[in-house]
Amino acid sequence: MHILSSVEELRELNPFIIIGCGGGGEKFANFEGVEPVGFVDDDPRKHGKDFCGFKVSSSLLKLIHETDARSVAIMLPIGAEGTALKYAVQAINEGKNVVTSFRSLPLADNTSLIKFAEQMNVTIKEISPRLDNVRKIFGVAPPRCTEVLPKIKYRHRAPVVFVGGTSQECGKRTTTRLLGKEAKERGLEAGVISTDEMGLEQPVDINFRAGSLSVMDVAAAVMGSVKYLEEEKDPDIIFIEGQSSLTERKNPHPRGLSASILIGAMPDVTVLCHRPNHPYRKPRGIKEEIRAIEAIEPTRVIGISLNLRNMNDRSIMERYEARFGLPVVDVKNGGASRLMDVIMEHIGEI
Repeated sequence: MHILSSVEELRELNPFIIIGCGGGGEKFANFEGVEPVGFVDDDPRKHGKDFCGFKVSSSLLKLIHETDARSVAIMLPIGAEGTALKYAVQAINEGKNVVTSFRSLPLADNTSLIKFAEQMNVTIKEISPRLDNVRKIFGVAPPRCTEVLPKIKYRHRAPVVFVGGTSQECGKRTTTRLLGKEAKERGLEAGVISTDEMGLEQPVDINFRAGSLSVMDVAAAVMGSVKYLEEEKDPDIIFIEGQSSLTERKNPHPRGLSASILIGAMPDVTVLCHRPNHPYRKPRGIKEEIRAIEAIEPTRVIGISLNLRNMNDRSIMERYEARFGLPVVDVKNGGASRLMDVIMEHIGEI
């Protein structure tokens, strides 16, 4: 009843004052046939600036009295629910219809707002994530949108080492943990973040299953974890475990997850894990993964950690080293020390 299913429903509510002078507000204003008459934003840096052909206002009530708007569209990001609720109440109280996005103000969580709109005889509708269409296709869907974290911007102070891989189950968790252990043995205050529910072994500081989050929340979760660690223990160096791979062929679905963790980590340097003769994964390979990692983030792959579980011939490390021009180690057999030497050398250069 309160879910929008077509742009025609929006046109019936013209003209609009739009709350939020960012991507959401611009998208809404660009709907075919939608008529904006003004924009409002809480950010004082935007006040008086041009946005979509209008001067940005600081006051919704002022615009309501100055324009012929029939409706207010609230297009704010996740994390601004309090502000969105304030504007929705103001609009309804002034007898204006309200359109909100599920990011701004999900109506399922604000049933009292629906009752208020009914009492004031105005329309309230939500641009929803349309999970009903997902359920129509697959027969199953989450009960609600899983994108819940506010989008943060944080640049780490300590050097960050990202541990990626060419596939799943190739040694990322072990490599991350042993590098953290090696750093601590050298007298460094190391922070270790595992992005997997299995990251329970010391010296992991924080672990969570990144794959359980919306891909839109993963980068924020990683940045937030780094910020938390830096505030709590002021580490000299931070190690972040990646998940899956950017290039793996057999199971392509986690590739977006891998990219999101890498983006959230913003690493200074990267270690790449690889498992030769993988029994149940099909990695494209080391060369392809290095190219993908360095294309997504301005980082540099500085070493390779080999998982030799399926290998009897240890000379493969020498062959890989000659082939790829990078140090190649077995972290389970003393290789973490050599890898740490390489990491510290590159961090010193940075």
